[in-house]
Amino acid sequence: MNSEKEIVESIEKLLIQATENLELADLLEVENDVESKQELEQETVSIKQKTEEISLFLLLDGPYDKNDCILEIHPGAGGTESCDWALMLYRMYTRWCEKKKYKIEILDYQDGDEAGIKNVSIRVKGQNAYGYLKSEKGVHRLVRLSPFDSNNRRHTSFASVEITPEIEQDNDIQIDEKELKIDVYRSTGAGGQGVNTTDSAVRITHLPTKIVVTCQNERSQIQNKEQALKVLKSKLLLNKIEKQEQELNEIKGEQSNINFGSQIRSYVLHPYSMVKDHRTNVETSNVSKVLDGDIDEFIEAQLKHKK
Repeated sequence: MNSEKEIVESIEKLLIQATENLELADLLEVENDVESKQELEQETVSIKQKTEEISLFLLLDGPYDKNDCILEIHPGAGGTESCDWALMLYRMYTRWCEKKKYKIEILDYQDGDEAGIKNVSIRVKGQNAYGYLKSEKGVHRLVRLSPFDSNNRRHTSFASVEITPEIEQDNDIQIDEKELKIDVYRSTGAGGQGVNTTDSAVRITHLPTKIVVTCQNERSQIQNKEQALKVLKSKLLLNKIEKQEQELNEIKGEQSNINFGSQIRSYVLHPYSMVKDHRTNVETSNVSKVLDGDIDEFIEAQLKHKK
């Protein structure tokens, strides 16, 4: 669905289809037509699915929900174990993007010392990318028998996920070059051919907020700096919005977890299999399916919960 007009047209078609089906249902109460009843049942299921899709789409009404976004994964304390968990999450989200037919572009990718990744930042391009993925912001917890422990003991690992909407232009956000610390270094890890032959990677630290952004996917230092500044501007705008929301909630006397550190979901592989979202209590025992990118159930539940 690409516009409000398409939504209205879809709703009108569903209303017509539902009305026709009700009329047919009345007729079938008199006539025992088995084939028509089966067709009616199938159409009813189809109408329900389409209605749920539209209902979910209508929840994406935030100012930046339709935008592309930047997805970042940072392993927590725990060395190799956490780095491997970050890689597992990276695979989960890239699989989800493939299923949604979203395009991804690696902005920064740093391999772990022994396994996994130290950090990854990707651009997710597609309609409503931010609207859907904003629900994934927070800390993700893994419990499993560690493949890196010779004694096969159970370990708990953490990794944080950050989601930032891409903002094309916002005149309210002004960046003072004096408040920036810019480092350049040689690109490593995933990237296009030739990215690691010069000191083209750029890391920018915004000193007042301590926000750090990196970019290494472009061939030149100038291009990477431009990309990094664009991401920084989006992060500063999001930071501004979250502060305003926090102040509003404090005025209302409410508590709201809007920071990136709030734990949102646990993935347990041992001693039992379960993925549970702590915000909505939605859970499933099919962990492998979730880690293969099937996370729509959690995203949809959180969008409804927020409303």
